[in-house]
Amino acid sequence: MEQTKIAIFGRIFNSTVIPYVDHLFDYLTQRNIQIAVHVEFYDFLYKNDFRPQNLETFSSHEDLPKDISFMLSLGGDGTMLAAVSVIKDSGIPIAGINFGRLGFLANIQKGEMEDAIDQILSKKFHIQQRALLSVECSDKKLFNGENFALNDITVFRYDSSSMITIDAKINDELLNSYWADGLIIATPTGSTAYSLSCGGPIIMPGSGNFVITPISPHNLNVRPIVVSENMTLHLKIESRTEKFILSCDSRSETLSTDTELTIKKAPFSINLIRLEKDGYFRTLREKLLWGIDVRNY
Repeated sequence: MEQTKIAIFGRIFNSTVIPYVDHLFDYLTQRNIQIAVHVEFYDFLYKNDFRPQNLETFSSHEDLPKDISFMLSLGGDGTMLAAVSVIKDSGIPIAGINFGRLGFLANIQKGEMEDAIDQILSKKFHIQQRALLSVECSDKKLFNGENFALNDITVFRYDSSSMITIDAKINDELLNSYWADGLIIATPTGSTAYSLSCGGPIIMPGSGNFVITPISPHNLNVRPIVVSENMTLHLKIESRTEKFILSCDSRSETLSTDTELTIKKAPFSINLIRLEKDGYFRTLREKLLWGIDVRNY
């Protein structure tokens, strides 16, 4: 019988979580699971006197083992977003164990690890495909080729001075000239993140849409707009500082206003592992406290 191999991705976090990680590795070893660990996470564990033996390591998408059954992300949603840059277009399914706070993406609680892993190994889960965005420009390679986002792509003003002007065209037709602090282009996955905090709508995954949400627009009549995922968005930015910030999930770069951006749906999707009890609307109710009224307590 072929032995199952999984990848584990994590980042530096509070050392109080180490006992949970220790328990996880022990349990996987008991289940005769081969483990490949992201090298930076392995170094963090090693420095905290947790030294599992005979582990394979990887550092990037290029040396990620090809025989991985699935990846476990240990941390919060930010860790999941970082893990996506390692998975890229490999198609490897990913599940997140929540060592963080809110946990829309990493929705397996650390006290439920064993049961969740048993379900995954028993194939008692479904795959939820999540669309990504990509961003390009004509004169350079953005983010060293990691120019895709599971949550959102955002342009911001460079500093705390004046607002910026963002000329936005969809399929070569003028959408608007946004005068604002910035502009968020979010996937359905990212519609519950930064876009939501700026007044954007919640979009159900698989709906075939993205949302464009202005950040603190000067004209209050300028509202978020839901667009087709098949659109091609062109952005040109004007700023007094002649600079602006581009973010792609957890990564960011400072660019010159000479840089024009093209944003569209990425050519691959991410496969999220969802357990049988993990319905999308259940997650919304729990994380956004729908149906909860403090006046009743």
